[in-house]
Amino acid sequence: MEMYRQTCEEFVEVLASKAPVPGGGGASALVGAVGMALGNMVGSLTVGKKKYADVQEDILALKGKADVLQAELLRLIDKDAEMFEPLSKAYGLPKNTEEERAEKARIMEAALKDACSVPMEIMEKVCEAIDLLEEFAAKGTAIAISDVGVGVSCCRAALLGASLNVFINTKSMADRAYAEDLNEKAQTMIDTYTAKADAIFADVQGRFR
Repeated sequence: MEMYRQTCEEFVEVLASKAPVPGGGGASALVGAVGMALGNMVGSLTVGKKKYADVQEDILALKGKADVLQAELLRLIDKDAEMFEPLSKAYGLPKNTEEERAEKARIMEAALKDACSVPMEIMEKVCEAIDLLEEFAAKGTAIAISDVGVGVSCCRAALLGASLNVFINTKSMADRAYAEDLNEKAQTMIDTYTAKADAIFADVQGRFR
């Protein structure tokens, strides 16, 4: 069974175990999907309301994008596990001879790059989700606006969580130019989208004061 199809209880139990996957990357993808779903729920509660008839087409378009992001983030739970497995095995390769050490280094480098690809993708998807949540906050029904605040908090956490899975792998890369390029891209997303998430949260919170 794909991990994203497990019950909440099953997923959390495996997450808490010694099993190598799911880990922080898969957890970040799940939290991001939950965050996007909360925004999508606000959209669902807005559609069909006379008060919001003038933004209904916008909300329907936002919901279509949110549906796609939710599904993509859920599937990244399993993709993260798939990409991490070769890295997990590479750590156990023998290194008794020069040839073995060279082969291990080659395999490790490739596995590290693959292992970085999914958390980078999670970060990118979560940034898209934060953009959508900003629009749900602006156009969605006021009776559920707190859920946008919860959703953007989830996506902010997912963004930062996924970034750590990038940084832990780039730290071990021999190709420093490649590693620093990824680090720069990840940090730019952090700087831009934590600020945006904080602004959305502050806007939502401010409506209750």
